[in-house]
Amino acid sequence: MTMKINLDDTIAAISTPVGNGGIGIVRISGGKAIDVLERIFMPKGSKKIKELKSHTITYGNIVSEGKIIDEVLVSLMKAPKTYTREDIAEINCHGGITAVNSVLRTCLENGARLAEPGEFTKRAFLNGRIDLLQAEAVTEIISSKTERAKQSAVNKLGGMLSKKIGSIRDDILSAEAAIEAAIEYPEHDEEIVTMNSTKDVAEKALKEVKRLIDSAAFGRIYTAGINAVILGKPNVGKSSFLNYILDEERAIVTDIPGTTRDALSETVNIKGIPVNITDTAGIRQTGDKIEKIGVDKSFEYAENADVIFMMTDGSRKLSEEDIRLLDFIRDKKAIIIINKSDLEQFTTEEQLLPYAERENIITVSLKEDSGVEHIFERLKAMFLQGEVDINDNACITSERNLESLRKAEKSLENVIDTVDKGFPEDFLSMDLNDAYTALGEMTGESLEEDVIDKIFSQFCLGK
Repeated sequence: MTMKINLDDTIAAISTPVGNGGIGIVRISGGKAIDVLERIFMPKGSKKIKELKSHTITYGNIVSEGKIIDEVLVSLMKAPKTYTREDIAEINCHGGITAVNSVLRTCLENGARLAEPGEFTKRAFLNGRIDLLQAEAVTEIISSKTERAKQSAVNKLGGMLSKKIGSIRDDILSAEAAIEAAIEYPEHDEEIVTMNSTKDVAEKALKEVKRLIDSAAFGRIYTAGINAVILGKPNVGKSSFLNYILDEERAIVTDIPGTTRDALSETVNIKGIPVNITDTAGIRQTGDKIEKIGVDKSFEYAENADVIFMMTDGSRKLSEEDIRLLDFIRDKKAIIIINKSDLEQFTTEEQLLPYAERENIITVSLKEDSGVEHIFERLKAMFLQGEVDINDNACITSERNLESLRKAEKSLENVIDTVDKGFPEDFLSMDLNDAYTALGEMTGESLEEDVIDKIFSQFCLGK
């Protein structure tokens, strides 16, 4: 889908979620936003629309053909100090599908057109208020699942990542200018000095680029979350563990083996990390066709998981099913949980050492709420060793930006290699320009229009 928008149009859309609610907001933006508002809004009192002060709220009615559509509050914001740098009116009407749609329809009948998905933010980008990194941060804030994810996106929206990328590009551009001058005026060039200073710039830039690439691992965790699977025999406490994490009776818990036949999936915040956790069918030999399908699916989920919670019953000896599962997880990222420590123990941590490091074997009692916190601490340590400080950084969260950084990384490595091997200065200029261009893709300064269209088409309507 492409978004060949006309900035001369005045656009309107509903900016609040569909459904019942106390308030719904219809947003209008464009050069004729005030004209549209003048046709449909009747302020209480003697005020005229065009005389209203910017960034004020006015009480009145939305009307159509002399009929009151709704009683509203209108926020009027005049360019250029607005989200889009255009005139904007936000109509705060009653919530509910009928009321909000009636107000939107009235706007469309009086000079506005329906906005494309993400068009308000795209106008902010095209009008120079934000760059592409900041635009993407808008959707990250909306979709953030944890406080850490939100804080990273807020930092990005505030320009923290953009400033870092801009600083790296400025250094690269200065180095490229020096190289170009050396090529153009060789009689004034001290070749060794120029080559060494270029290498210094490339090494500094490469260090920053690598640091950003490393942050992508944290960015993925904070945004997409960790995919975790609970694996084990029937009746070892898998469903109880899921219910404990969710703090609700999400899974059925009984002493009847095979109760869970299908996977149950939920997303939960554990130590600030969004975890997409799946409880699977108990692993055992069975003649029940439906249960067997569930067992096969359990292995499938576990094979694709970022981490496996392998549960055993400490009050029983290890069985063939336990050994089968332990062999399965041996080379995978897993935490072995010995449950039921409140009972006499027949399975110990020492018995499980051939299958996992001691730090990844944790004894708990779900019944008595003992030891479970150690599981969560271990999970965090597994994925966030060397954790970045979200308060001072903005993580890389998109594959698009990661790809651009990797291109810049390769080009900067080529610059260093060129200097070390004594190749001509022309090679340096090309690689520096490639790195500069790749980093510009992140902010949108050197990105093709159709790619920009695709990015904004993935935004929600009204944003």
